[in-house]
Amino acid sequence: MKILYQLFVFLYPKAAWLISWKNEKAKNWVRGRRFVFKNLSNYFYLQKKPVIWIHCASLGEFEQGRPIIESIKQSYPDYQILLTFFSPSGYEVRKNYHAADFISYLPMDSAKNANRFFNIVQPSLILFIKYEFWHYYCKEAAERKIPLLLASGIFREDQIFFKWYGNFYRNILTKFSQFFVQDEQSALLLKQLGLQEKTMISGDTRFDRVLEIVANFEAIQMIETFCNGSVTIVAGSTWTEDDEELDHFINQHPTIKCIIAPHEIESERLKECLKLYKNSMLFSTYEQLLIKNEKISNDPQVLIIDNYGMLTRLYHYATICLVGGGFGGDGVHNVLEAAVYGKPVIIGPVYEKYKEAVDLVENGGCIAVENALELEDVLLQLLDAGNTLYHSSSKAAKEYVYANAGATNKILAHIQEKRLLTN
Repeated sequence: MKILYQLFVFLYPKAAWLISWKNEKAKNWVRGRRFVFKNLSNYFYLQKKPVIWIHCASLGEFEQGRPIIESIKQSYPDYQILLTFFSPSGYEVRKNYHAADFISYLPMDSAKNANRFFNIVQPSLILFIKYEFWHYYCKEAAERKIPLLLASGIFREDQIFFKWYGNFYRNILTKFSQFFVQDEQSALLLKQLGLQEKTMISGDTRFDRVLEIVANFEAIQMIETFCNGSVTIVAGSTWTEDDEELDHFINQHPTIKCIIAPHEIESERLKECLKLYKNSMLFSTYEQLLIKNEKISNDPQVLIIDNYGMLTRLYHYATICLVGGGFGGDGVHNVLEAAVYGKPVIIGPVYEKYKEAVDLVENGGCIAVENALELEDVLLQLLDAGNTLYHSSSKAAKEYVYANAGATNKILAHIQEKRLLTN
């Protein structure tokens, strides 16, 4: 298994380079790592403060880790925060994030890279968010006796750690100092590996994050102008499969406004959305027309969001939310971003890997549908003024989010209790 892992970390950069000429994400991945060690060296050579290193795979994990980052920043101002990303979809959106002192791509995992990285950064504490398990970085942390925490981790029985052939990956887990997991099932699985002494059920920091967004909500004037009091469906993080289930209903109900925030915003994907939704317009186009005070001859029914960073606030404007991903193979995206606003949330059938989605379906805050016909039926039920489904679903969604807050405080309390950041 170690040979396969080494083969993966050897081939992945080469594959990214090969497709970078036609794939913007791959191009950013390659370009972002070109001078990564030089940039790290230039910055940290001049710094004298101790460093806390926080790593997120992508944007979703960043949002999950953000409450921890900002709480640590406030509680430990004498420390610098290094924030790293594996994916361009995290780095490119958050490369100017205010609470981190330095933001970087993570160099690809290897013995040489890990050693060089630690020599430059010399972190006092490391937090990986949710899913990241890099063999050489974890090994280096353990050998240097640097505390390594996993925040908001979640484990499932079908993961490689719990297979008979997963010894190499189980060994990676032993390098962690502490696991903060989302649920009891994860804790029981780690107990099977003898890691119960390192495990705490803390919950999911995403609950804290979405509540923070609501508490500090900033209106989006262009969106308010577009919605203008109309019934509005906001579909967030959609893939082609999600839009193909929704487009017929939207096109057949021209009085209902709709906001589509695709998960990927490459040119071809945006063109696809514009084709699927008949009376649609890109947000950037709509915004420019309003800024220039130009008359919009054909007021769009559907707005296609062609930027990152707005989605968590877009759900505020929804009458009904649809969270994408559930009609594809990978599964539904973050339902908490929608549920926190106390709106009904509709998702596709692929959600079983995501605890919060399972919980919300069980308590009625989320409604899972199998296909376009079921989706249309549920939308009509929710929009029927005489049907109580809308209010019961809204109430269940909001109550679930508020009842599960507090994971960030548990992680900070552990750091303080164990004196992990005491000079």
